[in-house]
Amino acid sequence: MIGTHPPALPVQSAHDVVVVGGGVAGIAAAIAAKRAGCSVLLLERNCILGGLATAGLVNLFVPLCNGRGIQIMKGMAEEFLRTSIRFGYNTLNSAWKKGEPSAPTHLRYATFFSPQIFALQLLERIREEGIDLLFDAVFEDVVCENGRCSGLTVLCEEGRLFFPASVIVDASGSSIVFRRAGAPTVSGRNYFSYHGYLLTLDSCADALRHGDIRRACRWQQGGEANLYGERHPDGMDFFYGDTSEQITSYLAANQQHLLNKLKPDSPESRDLVALPSMPQLRTIRRIQGDYTLTCDDLYRHFDDSVTALCDSERRDSLYEIPFRSMVHREFPNLIAAGRNLSADGYLWDVTRVIPPAILTGQAAGNAAALAVRTNTPVPSISVPALQTLLEAQGVLLHFRDSWVPKTHLAGEYSPASHSHPDREVK
Repeated sequence: MIGTHPPALPVQSAHDVVVVGGGVAGIAAAIAAKRAGCSVLLLERNCILGGLATAGLVNLFVPLCNGRGIQIMKGMAEEFLRTSIRFGYNTLNSAWKKGEPSAPTHLRYATFFSPQIFALQLLERIREEGIDLLFDAVFEDVVCENGRCSGLTVLCEEGRLFFPASVIVDASGSSIVFRRAGAPTVSGRNYFSYHGYLLTLDSCADALRHGDIRRACRWQQGGEANLYGERHPDGMDFFYGDTSEQITSYLAANQQHLLNKLKPDSPESRDLVALPSMPQLRTIRRIQGDYTLTCDDLYRHFDDSVTALCDSERRDSLYEIPFRSMVHREFPNLIAAGRNLSADGYLWDVTRVIPPAILTGQAAGNAAALAVRTNTPVPSISVPALQTLLEAQGVLLHFRDSWVPKTHLAGEYSPASHSHPDREVK
């Protein structure tokens, strides 16, 4: 939608910052902007908050550490992790129970958590922060003039509504705001992968025996392909998730496959107690920002880094996320967070998981607030001012060079040298 919004369209209250998407990235952005003094509206199309972490049943905080006992991802990533296990179960390693250990350890700072309880906690947090929230609110379009978006149209129960905004944070998971605004985007491919939660008599007995409720429900796979495409069926097309037809194809194939697996079981011995209420697609669509992260950025420092980043699959691999990967210079009041940011290939997988999504959300919310406060286009804000805010909030902007493996310094190390993931979350 280019130009001024139709006069007949109901106009809602204006907000400094509107966040599209109530996943962990969007929630972090909303909280950060609100804490910085902005009026904030959070729009979520589902009926619970948390996105893939809750509605998607991908309830794992992957490691916040480098696999040597050094915490890399901090700030709101740790704040959210600690929140997620406050009232629900956890699998946090003993070495990390009280924070960063005093001695090196291979145990990872990671945990499973109760997705439903965490969703309720996220709602509580949004309400405590005083953020305006709309559930069942489907983003439709943006109203743009010369690249600047004056607001967005949203499909609500009462019809199409127009929400004015000074800055819009795209935390949609599919870069839908940027795409509607005319920004260049890239679609990602997905493998045959899906899971729900299965309850069995054996798992109930196991939970009772160990006094651990988490053991009662276990992931039950539909498609079983992993991050690298292993076990993706020969001859099966990839799933892109950028059209309704693609999403339907992905869901139908996985759900039928899951049902086929359950059919031979005795009905009295098990029940499928939860299916994800959103597609578990890893990569749908991301922006082409002013900088695109790739595997070549391993151990590279950026002057405009908004957070240091560790690889959840491989020990020692360290990156930084530059602010430029979250913006496009031709769209002055848009910023991307979570899996929408500009990262290609394997780096898209590294940046899309829960802790990096939270940290880029935190950066996006602070950047949006700075843009509002200084009346500056988002891509042109003072990055040092943004970094000062993030550091004050506990974010680690740059990894230490002493954490880089000596093999890399000798020119012998690369992520591709690991043919299999090194994920140890025990």
